[in-house]
Amino acid sequence: MSRYAETYDRWKNDRDGFWAEAAKDVDWLKPWDKAYDRIDNLDRWFVGAECNTCWNALDRHVKAGHGSRDAILYDSAMTGTKARHTYDEVLDEVARLAASLQDLGVEKGDRVILYMPMIPQALFGMLACARIGAIHSVVFGGFAPHELSTRINDAKPKVILTASCGIEPGRIIAYKPLVDDAIAQAEHKPQHVVVFQRPEVSAELGSTDHDWSALVSAQKRRADCVTVKATDPLYILYTSGTTGQPKGVVRDNGGHMVALRWSMENIYDIKPGEVFWSASDVGWVVGHSYICYAPLLRGATTLMFEGKPVGTPDAGSFWRVISEYKVAALFTAPTAFRAIKKEDPEGKLIGNYDLSCFRTLFLAGERADPDTVKWAENHLKVPVIDHWWQTETGWAIAANPVGLGKLPVKHGSPTVAMPGYEIHVLDEGGHEVPPGQLGAICVKLPLPPSCLPTLWNADERFRSSYLQHFPGYYETSDAGFIDADGYLYIMARTDDIINVAGHRLSTGGMEEVLASHPNVAECAVLGIADEVKGQLPLGLIVLKAGVNKAAAQIEKECVKLVRDTIGAVAALKTVITIKRLPKTRSGKILRATMRKIADKEPFKAPATIDDPEILEEIAAAMKAHGIGV
Repeated sequence: MSRYAETYDRWKNDRDGFWAEAAKDVDWLKPWDKAYDRIDNLDRWFVGAECNTCWNALDRHVKAGHGSRDAILYDSAMTGTKARHTYDEVLDEVARLAASLQDLGVEKGDRVILYMPMIPQALFGMLACARIGAIHSVVFGGFAPHELSTRINDAKPKVILTASCGIEPGRIIAYKPLVDDAIAQAEHKPQHVVVFQRPEVSAELGSTDHDWSALVSAQKRRADCVTVKATDPLYILYTSGTTGQPKGVVRDNGGHMVALRWSMENIYDIKPGEVFWSASDVGWVVGHSYICYAPLLRGATTLMFEGKPVGTPDAGSFWRVISEYKVAALFTAPTAFRAIKKEDPEGKLIGNYDLSCFRTLFLAGERADPDTVKWAENHLKVPVIDHWWQTETGWAIAANPVGLGKLPVKHGSPTVAMPGYEIHVLDEGGHEVPPGQLGAICVKLPLPPSCLPTLWNADERFRSSYLQHFPGYYETSDAGFIDADGYLYIMARTDDIINVAGHRLSTGGMEEVLASHPNVAECAVLGIADEVKGQLPLGLIVLKAGVNKAAAQIEKECVKLVRDTIGAVAALKTVITIKRLPKTRSGKILRATMRKIADKEPFKAPATIDDPEILEEIAAAMKAHGIGV
């Protein structure tokens, strides 16, 4: 029997008391004056409290006698390197790095940018900043210099922490020249760059550069934890794909710890000492929340994997890692599973590994289409839990809380609102729509702990971006509906709701149908301009490996499938087979960019794109069908 309903009601009846109770699982240096307050028209949690995030992630576990427990497991399928770091070892490394940062002039409130690959040093750097009250900003390693320079100008870091290179399948990316180029472009000049030298590339160091390993090994001092306010920023995370002035999401210290610690126990059902694997990157919010902070706050073991779901070496890499490290739960994007399903549609490679340790698969980051969820359920024989959240919130808005007792799964739904979130579906006028009707998904204010209190140095921009359109609500920019049972369905970004001759249709609903075709591995549906009907849907499909049927035949079947399932109102008449979909490095499909290609609008390849050449492939495929010409 799930305890969800009583837990949610308890929060709803006593919001501040609920979070004050949850906050008992965090060590505080000074208790709060108020659990919640509104200051300068912005939400603030645990006002007046003092704390330190690094203490709660490392020191408290060592003090409690758990120093010999594994904190970080590292597995690089790219280099064949494996490593285990205990809580004792991580604490020593972090405290020495923190002291080295202090020696370089970094003080409480200063910013440090991390431009790092998926190696343990990335986590050491984040925790070292947290230890001394510096505000870290992780920029995805491999971002172009211009994108990095805009973030340097906005955050104004005193120091940049980087590595000599990142490693992708088939190529090595030297990071130091990219950092040097970014600094040259930036108006703000960091005082120091600290470089972790990887064996694959040796970076040339200049007069203000420092060798990471030499700096830390020579360091005799261990920095103590610096006291910060619960409302002080822990980090800035720039939302992906921003152009012009970047949008820096701010995360506080106190509320962040409380919500993440609560989520590890109640959503993910992870106990101290268990292995939790978030197959993301430290450059994204999932990497911040569930590679770095949440597992360590819980006293669990976090796993860092440098590799891909396919090709490193094959579509069985995830099962190898789960088996080898006794992973209890995996959190990844649906994209990863669609890639695995494409390469190994029968799931034959799963049988090569002992997955008896594995309890739960969690999916987020992009809509989990029912076909992919069913495939994972059938082959893994464990609960597959879709959940929904955003960079801005830092943890789940809606989920199936396994730790409270799993609720019935409905394919296509991330289940129900978590405590802290009161979700409403609104029409353009801000009125609530009936169950089952499509609208804008909004969260009633105040937002719970860990959600962004504002944007970095941009309070007004925060209000205009998120709070202005629907007064009294946070606008998620996602569209969907709530069914009669209170289950939420995320159907599309609000700009992916298309209007066909006055009918509001969800591209997500059509994608769901296309994905159910037995030969389709991945798909996307775009709303493209039409002179008569305003917009028409266009389907793009990627076929599974080993499909011999003619693409034209599959396209016809897909059109018929949508017509039979949704009806003629869907007006989907064109489906195009392509080799691959353009995605960000975090796995999000670049629907807006493809729509611009189709509508002959000017576009720029987003900074976060995995492979820009894909856009040329898409344009050529569309052109062959008379679209975008």
